[in-house]
Amino acid sequence: MKRTDYLTWDEYFMGVAMMSAMRSKDPNTSVGACIVSQDNRILSVGYNGMPRGCSDDEYPWEREGDELNTKYYFVCHAELNALLNYSGTDMKNARCYSTLFPCNECTKALIQAGISEIVYLSDKYDQTKPNIAAKRMFRSAGVTMRQLKPSGKHLCFDL
Repeated sequence: MKRTDYLTWDEYFMGVAMMSAMRSKDPNTSVGACIVSQDNRILSVGYNGMPRGCSDDEYPWEREGDELNTKYYFVCHAELNALLNYSGTDMKNARCYSTLFPCNECTKALIQAGISEIVYLSDKYDQTKPNIAAKRMFRSAGVTMRQLKPSGKHLCFDL
C-alpha cells in the first residue's frame, strides 16, 4: 500500500515558498514565492530582500520613520524576485504560490508575466487600498485568487 499522508501539490509548492521566505533578512515580514507551470514544474522562486549589490547590512529594515530610512523604497518583494529569477521564456498560465497576498505593484508584474492563478497563505493587508487595487486588477485580468488553508501537516527535515 502506498502512503496516504503525502503532500498535495498545493502543500508542496507552498512549502517551497515557505522555505524561500526563510532566506529573507527582513526582521518583520518574511515572504516567499514559488512560480509553477501548468504541469506542476517549479519555474522559479523568490523571497523579499534587497536588490543584488545592495548590502543587507547597509540598507534599512525599519518600518517607520523618514521614508528614506525605511525598507519600503528598497526591498524587492518575493513575487517580483521570483519573476526576475526566472530564466525561461514563458510563464503563460503559470501559478504563483506566495506566503502573503501580493501587493498592487507585484500584481501588475504577475499579470504581465501571464500568471493565471495566485495561491496565498496570508492576506494580512486585506481591505487596504493597495490590496483592494491588487484584487481589482487580478479580477479584471481573469487571474484566479485562492487562499490555501493549512492542512495541519508539518514539514520536517528528518527522513
